[in-house]
Order: sequence, then structure tokens, then C-alpha cells
Amino acid sequence: MADVLHRSEPTGVSALADRLFRVLRIDMLAGGRHWRYRIEEEMRQHPSTARIFRWVRVFLAIETLVGIAALVVAIVLARSGVAVPLAVWLRATVVLLITLSLYVFAWRAQLGYWWAFSRLQLFSVIFPAVTLVLASIPGLYPMWMIAEQIIFAGLMLVIAGFLHTKHMRAAYPKPSRERRPGR
Repeated sequence: MADVLHRSEPTGVSALADRLFRVLRIDMLAGGRHWRYRIEEEMRQHPSTARIFRWVRVFLAIETLVGIAALVVAIVLARSGVAVPLAVWLRATVVLLITLSLYVFAWRAQLGYWWAFSRLQLFSVIFPAVTLVLASIPGLYPMWMIAEQIIFAGLMLVIAGFLHTKHMRAAYPKPSRERRPGR
């Protein structure tokens, strides 16, 4: 069905990265039993799918800028003699790295990989929940970091909204369970 091997392939840097993913079997490792499953080319190329992924990339770019800004604020405060808690450094660094990893999921999802879409969809809901829980712990973060976390969560929820639209759910149907011999 959607496990089509002959489809339009990426070009340029994306083609090199795609080849590297294939050689290192990253899709197989990250995608589990559905690593080969790709959506129909028609749905992948659909204008609504392309538009939603453009918006997802825009919001991921804003997320990245927010993450970089958090690190810059921490650096400026530390250089000004303000004690910046370890929790701030860890959170700012980890969240920035997580945000960058979401670009990979978005890229693979846009190439039609269902596993990447499902991860992106899941993380766009889980990350804001975890972020807001951490932000609510009294005394863990300074007020500016709490504000950054709320902005981060809001942006992630916007991404979740895009990924959970009726069109995207139709474009990325969950693969059926494959029967293995002896089951």
C-alpha cells in the first residue's frame, strides 16, 4: 500500500542526509516495526500537507530562537555576576537540543515516514506538558526562565494543533499491524 519504494527523492543536502540515514539504518532503529511504512505520495505532496509542514518549520525556528535566547540570557546574567542555577543551564541546553531533534522528525515525516510523524505528533504534546509541570515547581527556575518555558510550551502546542488536524490524521494513517508467521 503506502510502502512505496519508487517515489520522488530528496535533492541536495537533504539527499545526502537521507542516504546517510539509510546507510546507518536510522529509520529502522528509530521507527521500530513500521520503519518502512511511508504514506501515499499523493498525500505527501498534497498542498495542505506541504503548508502544514512549512508552518511546523516556522514554529520550530521560533522555538530554536527562544532556546538560543534563553542561553544568551543565562550567559549575560552569569557574566554580570548573577548566580545562574544549574537547573537553568541544563534546561536551556537540553530543550535546545530537543528542539533541534524535532527538525529531524519533521524532515523525515515530510518525506512520508509515518514513524517520524507519529513521534513528532507525540512529542508536540508531551514536551509542553513536562515543561509546564517543571515550570510550576516553586523555586526551581527564575521568573524569566518560567516565562521562557511557558512560551516554549505554547509554541509546541501550536505545532501539535497543526499535526492533529483532520487533514494530517488522514494523510498519515496508522499502519495496520502486520501478521507474522506463527501469530
